[in-house]
Amino acid sequence: MKRIVLTAIMILAFSSSMLLAQRGTVSNSARQGVQQERINEGIRSGELTRREARLLKREQRKIQIEKKLAQADGQVTPREKRFLRREQNRASRHIARQKHDRQGR
Repeated sequence: MKRIVLTAIMILAFSSSMLLAQRGTVSNSARQGVQQERINEGIRSGELTRREARLLKREQRKIQIEKKLAQADGQVTPREKRFLRREQNRASRHIARQKHDRQGR
């Protein structure tokens, strides 16, 4: 009896931890949209020059193409997910850096 209860508790704890881990994640598509909006806001506010905006948008298109290539076989592997997340992190840093530099329109 103790073994069954202990097993049930372990399964419940493991499944709840998995749900909590997934709960805070944002999909790549949603993040792509958020970053595109950050670029557009930088254009509207004058924080980004035309050249900066063009380069940042090009970087976002490149990530979108890489995502489509990763999904081409119907399944995105954990390695591909890490790569895409790393690229999104890098693009996010580039957006922040360009928006807060001393250049402006």
